[in-house]
Amino acid sequence: MAKLYFYYASMNAGKSTTLLQAAFNYGERGMRVSCWTAAIDDRSGFGAISSRIGLSSDANRFTNDTDILEHVLEEHSQGRVDCVLIDEAQFLTEKQVWQCARLADETGTPVLCYGLRTDFQGKLFPGSAALLGIADSLVELKAICDCGRKATMNLRVDESGKAVKQGEQTEIGGNDRYVALCRKHFSEALAS
Repeated sequence: MAKLYFYYASMNAGKSTTLLQAAFNYGERGMRVSCWTAAIDDRSGFGAISSRIGLSSDANRFTNDTDILEHVLEEHSQGRVDCVLIDEAQFLTEKQVWQCARLADETGTPVLCYGLRTDFQGKLFPGSAALLGIADSLVELKAICDCGRKATMNLRVDESGKAVKQGEQTEIGGNDRYVALCRKHFSEALAS
């Protein structure tokens, strides 16, 4: 039986790298994958799945209106899709998470979602909340705080490196805007 997986972590834990390795492994065995990422990231050089260590792959892009189930079923009609891999899964809508569950349940296609659990204020993203609620398998990937503890939080910083305490839930950025920290150091940064 195929499953819906949610691989979650803070920033810089290797989520995209792990996804790209899974895609490579399927391809090496002659299997076909359908890769997806959020269309919201429109920075130069993005729009594909890319990792900090230099690996990348083209991917389908989803918006809030994308029917992932319909698109993957269309891909199935052109030849079996053996696995669906979704990067930036925190940006999925609840409806899209249920579409992913249907893909696993009705077509026997495993769906592996990779994303952040929480935002810069420690609040769940809607896609992450839905995945935490219904995924068959939850896997936490680990990042490391400066102190050596497991980093579970994503601190948003401004241009001078100071903690940002308020703002929109989503602000696209990388190491220039976010720092992965343990909960203790995240709380200290917000309190200062």
